[in-house]
Amino acid sequence: MSYVPKTIGEVILEHINRTTFLPAMQREYVWDTDGIEKLFDSIMGNYPISSFLFWKVREEKKNLWTAYKFFSDFNKEAPHNEEANFAGINQDIYLVLDGQQRLTSLFIGLKGSYRYFYYSWKKTRLYLNLFKEPKRSDNPEELTYEFAFRENDQPSQKDSRPQYWYLVGDILNFSSASAARSDIRTKLSGTDSQLIENAVVLIEELHSRLFTEKLINYYEERSDDSDKVVEVFIRANTGGKRLEYSDILLSTATAKWRTLNARDEIHDFTDDVNDIGSGYNLGKDFVLKGALYLTDSLPIQYRVKNFTRPNLEKIENNWDSIKSNLRDTVRLISRFGFGDKNLISTLALLPIAFYLKKADKKNLVDSTQKDDVRNQLVIQKWLAIALLKNAFGGSSDTTLKNLQDVLNAQSDFSVFPYAAINEKLGIESGFTDAEINNLLTTAYGSRYSYLILSLLYPDRDWRDNIYHEDHIFPKSSFALKGLKAQGISEEQIVNYQRYFNTVINLQLLTANENLEKNATPFNEWLPTRDTNFRRRHSLPDMDCYGFDKFMDFVEKRRILIAEKLKQIAM
Repeated sequence: MSYVPKTIGEVILEHINRTTFLPAMQREYVWDTDGIEKLFDSIMGNYPISSFLFWKVREEKKNLWTAYKFFSDFNKEAPHNEEANFAGINQDIYLVLDGQQRLTSLFIGLKGSYRYFYYSWKKTRLYLNLFKEPKRSDNPEELTYEFAFRENDQPSQKDSRPQYWYLVGDILNFSSASAARSDIRTKLSGTDSQLIENAVVLIEELHSRLFTEKLINYYEERSDDSDKVVEVFIRANTGGKRLEYSDILLSTATAKWRTLNARDEIHDFTDDVNDIGSGYNLGKDFVLKGALYLTDSLPIQYRVKNFTRPNLEKIENNWDSIKSNLRDTVRLISRFGFGDKNLISTLALLPIAFYLKKADKKNLVDSTQKDDVRNQLVIQKWLAIALLKNAFGGSSDTTLKNLQDVLNAQSDFSVFPYAAINEKLGIESGFTDAEINNLLTTAYGSRYSYLILSLLYPDRDWRDNIYHEDHIFPKSSFALKGLKAQGISEEQIVNYQRYFNTVINLQLLTANENLEKNATPFNEWLPTRDTNFRRRHSLPDMDCYGFDKFMDFVEKRRILIAEKLKQIAM
């Protein structure tokens, strides 16, 4: 592996936004002004600024990819890059795979401005105080030089130190250090000679760092294999925010959609579905996989080579339907309390979305008709069981394709075909005794506890209600110190602590019920409930629900829940 050395000045003046751009897979610029100031301090202090990774795209292939320009004038109110136009660029181009934040910071510091809000909106540019003597501190966080983003070059009246604020970008006007040195001597004529010498030294250092020393070293990735470039990009960025495989596919899609901007559409739609209900963390990977899955006769393998122009045109033509079915799927599962934490496999949503597409009933999710409500509950139960059985845990494209084939083979879409889907998944529609025993040991707040509890309420009205997992016998009652203070035996303490935080001691209450109950002892709170409360929450019929009867409660409720889960078979 060999690196290409360049000076900062050469890259800024000759390459950025001329032959070097940002691929659509890059996230947006995130640095604040102090980060830029620290970068320039490191450069002046002769600290390394790490290496860079550029992807060389041959001229004849450059139009396959959408790219974006680097910011010069950055505005925190509108932090979106402008799309690059390759017209008139008759040569190979470079897309920056690693180093975007640093290169953008250099470009802003030398050629542009940074607009941000601090009590009011301020448009600032990078300056260097040429009168500050550079002294290294023992504190590595303290800067040696005084770079600062300012609205102008006027000295601060609140600071009595010597100040001469030099606009850093002006150094680009001089082809040699001697010319820059002569210019600053002229401007500072009549000033204290020691301050002038300090300014001259800093100007010479600044010019040398930008135009003489080759501080930018980048590796050229020249592969035409897009999938390899994806992997190179992801590996290069694992130290920061994990970037999704979809990001580079978005670059392809953006270049090939005819009327819509794929990047904006997919970003906006991903944000849209993630705001449904209590919120989700569905990524662009999920949305793009859904786009492939919900478009007829497309391969669902998630590879760049499948994002050809004809395939992407099919997705674009089908985009409204894709959004509608994915959105309705998320709305439906949100209604039943499936949240980001318990949605163990997002791929399990795709067969539901495909079914909604095939059923083609626009109001199925919002319908209150008896048959539609029954169908909604079938989907809820199927999803909970499939997730609890980890049916999509090792899901592959083959699994999803098989379920697609099952749904395509159906002639009747009045009811979600759970039996045919489960047969293809190789799972039963109910639970074995061994599975039930395992489910009953599930702890409060785990990824599975809500799924199990939701199956215990087949007749519940889930629409627009939020349900909380509640400890029937309050959690606070089981603190070790309190149990010992009550004189409970060591053996009983072990049993109490084994079961109090499991599904056996949990129920789903509305938010208001849970707030009202709080830590009230169960034997005091139960008499305040309606006559159907025990049946509704699968509670055993006991003469007394005192704390000392907890183990009796555990044994009786274990039997009730086990029976209910046995009967849950679809």
